[in-house]
Amino acid sequence: MGMVTDRPRRLESYVAGVWVRGDKDGVTLCDAATGAPVALVDSTGIDFAAALAYGREKGGPALRRMSLHERAMMLKMLAQALMERKEEFYALSTATGATRPDSWIDIEGGIGTLFSYASKARRELPNSRVLLDGDVEPLSRDGTFSAQHMLTPLQGIAVHINAFNFPCWGMLEKLAPTLIAGMPAIIKPARQTAYLAELLVRRIIETGLLPQGALQLVCGSAGDLLDHAGDQDVVTFTGSSATGRMLKAHPAILTNSVRFTMEADSLNAAVLGLDAAPGTEEFDLFVREVFREMTSKAGQKCTAIRRVIVPRAHCDVLVAALGERFARLTLGAPADENVRMGPLASLGHREEVRARIRDLAAEAEIVAGDPARPLLVSGDAEAGAFLSPVLLYCDRPSAARAVHDIEAFGPVSTVMPYETTDDAIELVRRGKGSLVTSVFTNDPDTAQELVIGMAPFHGRVLIGNRLSAKSSTGHGSPLPGLVHGGPGRAGGGEELGGMRGVKHYMQRTAVQGPPGLISAVMGRWIKGAPGRHESEHPFRKSLAELRTGDQLVTGTRVVTLEDIEHFADFTGDTFYAHMDEEAARANPFFDGRVAHGYLVVSLAAGLFVDPAPGPVLANYGVDGLRFLAPVYPGDALQVRLTCKEISPRMNTEYGEVRWDCCVINQTGATVAQYDVLTMVAKARGEEK
Repeated sequence: MGMVTDRPRRLESYVAGVWVRGDKDGVTLCDAATGAPVALVDSTGIDFAAALAYGREKGGPALRRMSLHERAMMLKMLAQALMERKEEFYALSTATGATRPDSWIDIEGGIGTLFSYASKARRELPNSRVLLDGDVEPLSRDGTFSAQHMLTPLQGIAVHINAFNFPCWGMLEKLAPTLIAGMPAIIKPARQTAYLAELLVRRIIETGLLPQGALQLVCGSAGDLLDHAGDQDVVTFTGSSATGRMLKAHPAILTNSVRFTMEADSLNAAVLGLDAAPGTEEFDLFVREVFREMTSKAGQKCTAIRRVIVPRAHCDVLVAALGERFARLTLGAPADENVRMGPLASLGHREEVRARIRDLAAEAEIVAGDPARPLLVSGDAEAGAFLSPVLLYCDRPSAARAVHDIEAFGPVSTVMPYETTDDAIELVRRGKGSLVTSVFTNDPDTAQELVIGMAPFHGRVLIGNRLSAKSSTGHGSPLPGLVHGGPGRAGGGEELGGMRGVKHYMQRTAVQGPPGLISAVMGRWIKGAPGRHESEHPFRKSLAELRTGDQLVTGTRVVTLEDIEHFADFTGDTFYAHMDEEAARANPFFDGRVAHGYLVVSLAAGLFVDPAPGPVLANYGVDGLRFLAPVYPGDALQVRLTCKEISPRMNTEYGEVRWDCCVINQTGATVAQYDVLTMVAKARGEEK
């Protein structure tokens, strides 16, 4: 199926475990470069209520039976399978108007997001089915009543309504955190490029890696899909703000308080710092970035630079520099290896962009490019949706409105002059909320002033300068670990952001009760819960034998002045509080010389460690180390070590164990508190 033919194929939807066609032939989708028919799309007759129910009743329970690491491994295997088929996706992607580099962003960028989420989930999350959120909240003085926030998968279905510009990445960047969270999804791609989304979903389903009902696809109109959205469902939308507002106001969304995330059109800006004059490396980087963002994907990116905000004295040089680059740009058929920029997604979309250029031209003059006459090196200017890059200049942006309100979703940007840094910040704010802005400067004060002034209006801010030039991912690249979204006009939503994105599909619940029962619910020992004391040292237990709550209370160790002085001599840490009695007494926190905090930690390890080879393979760190009371010569230390959390790793012979380590003195006061992290063999003998 990967190649475009002269005979359009009827796209199918994947619902309730089967591929189905709409009742009608539907709308013809055409090749963006040639105008040749590619596919027919229609969803008439699909039972959307049944599709939602199938996902909730079959896909959801299957995913929730899996642990977080099992879902992550499933995602990794899926990414590997898709990467093996990538050339098939590239072949069809040219019909969308994308060049090979443009398609790389969409195809391998999307698959790379799956890899990233799979890796981050296994590295950052426990191998459990629920997540803990924050620390324990003690609610009583005697320790018998506490609370813990937890996150559990929502038991509905996620409906992802995607835009036309990234049919692969737009789907996969939403699907990755959804599946990690344990929630099934229905994908509703934009009509113009649905044929590529359908191919991708076909290959996903063919892998057999996903449980039945975990993924469904609707090609064509969403019909009455949202009429059946319920209180446990999630709806995400990427597209125009007008459509997003309409969906957000849907009666079912409002009545059932359905979680709704919108990522809408955005008048993103790029600001050239006052220090970045022509001749500086930052000026050259700025020119390159604006050119790249105007021409990558033919400017059809939600993160593309729409407003170019520049010190007034540098505007003429900037316009000339961009004009020279546009003159060398090769515009044409995306399959042509010599072409740098392909067409827009459709002829209809080209007319929409031309109309928006006319609106902008009421307040700004066109200084580069002719929207009516694209200059091609290959392809047909009439049959294909080609449009040359268009640069406008607005001399009085503070008095203008259209340049801050209207987005031409194509290779179109407007240059705006500013006088002071405050002027630049105000111009950026006129965009009413954006996904991203970038600042090009090599001056720390300028960077601080601009970023802090603009941050409340953006989901992401990029600082560009000579140092990061080679490593920077650029203005327009949303990354799996960073938030993608923005306030106000940009939709007010968030996607990605690493494990933050997973939590969007989970419910946060505060659980109150006695610590022992809360520990049983969470699968994690918390302070105040009973410990299990056995004759066998817990370090002698394999992962299969160990249980949360297994506890060791050690003997005591008296700290001497000789210990303190030896540690100071051995390590070189001769801070006065450890070595000078008079100076230590003058310190408001101490009554005299005190032991080093790390000496306390070292002595604690000596108390709780079992020295013989055993299931404990390695200590790989400590978390949350706090020194809560000073330790003086003559104090007797004791450790209470409790198995706090057990997280087996998949496809290995070991897992991770988190131990609560509480160091107390002879009065029972806690002097140090921290978590010890160890690798433990799954079965006895694995350490050999």
